[in-house]
Amino acid sequence: MKLLLLLSLWLMPAAPDSLLVVSWNVENFLDYRADTTGRHTSRRFYTKCNAISKTLLRIAGRYGRIPDAVALMEVGNRKVLERLISTTPLRKLDYEIVHYESPDRRGIDCALLFRQSSLRLLRSSPCHLYDSSGALMRTRDILLAEFEGLDILVNHHPSKVGSNSGPRRAIAMAMMTALMDSLQAVGHPRLLSVGDFNDDVWHIPVILSGSEGPRCFAPLSMTEQTGTIKYNGAWEKIDGFFARGNLSVRESVFADASLSEPDRAFGGVKPRRAFSGPRWKGGVSDHYPVVLLVSW
Repeated sequence: MKLLLLLSLWLMPAAPDSLLVVSWNVENFLDYRADTTGRHTSRRFYTKCNAISKTLLRIAGRYGRIPDAVALMEVGNRKVLERLISTTPLRKLDYEIVHYESPDRRGIDCALLFRQSSLRLLRSSPCHLYDSSGALMRTRDILLAEFEGLDILVNHHPSKVGSNSGPRRAIAMAMMTALMDSLQAVGHPRLLSVGDFNDDVWHIPVILSGSEGPRCFAPLSMTEQTGTIKYNGAWEKIDGFFARGNLSVRESVFADASLSEPDRAFGGVKPRRAFSGPRWKGGVSDHYPVVLLVSW
């Protein structure tokens, strides 16, 4: 029955004026062959591949269509993406990969999967970040994928760790803004920027006030879930989107039971992560996926 549902969703043509987009920090989705710690074994890696695949198909079941684009953060390299779409039920679909190696110190990148039957890729590029002295920042690039009728930017901004973390994230936000400005200036009609911003997306206008300012930094709808990640018992909404142009976006957080576990310290539930320190927990990520229904 599940296979029949999958095939029916696969064969169902996407509406020409709408897309289903998923954005998800998949927490250290790393190539086990390059791991020197012994934590990321082959078995654990393929368990994670299957869990990511099943989650995307659960999203398809809930929303009635296969995701047209899937933005992923914390990806180790292109090989892990190739294995994801070739060794799981996703192999039955027509996903293609956009990925570039970034200068990140941890060796993690942003990536985008897209269905060739839904989106026609025109060009793509990695957009480096530079500090105030002009030096290349050892962090994730912003990934830009230009499709026919829509541009998608995938972000994973610098973490909150370190005394200089705030200015580093401000640089990333300013770069994202500049990219969107330049794309609009040359007539690109629709821009969607997604990812893990490592800041509460509702407070980003305050962070940028005095530089780029708060213009266009308001998601088009409130989310159904309090947050996407839980820290010391408090939900934070650090994953989300920004949009410009002739489009509307309805957002929800996919806080599925299959991705959750009891929060024994603070009550309620929390995302079930893959590792807690060195201990394998068997989950997928400490972030919930964000699901966007984009229409115009």
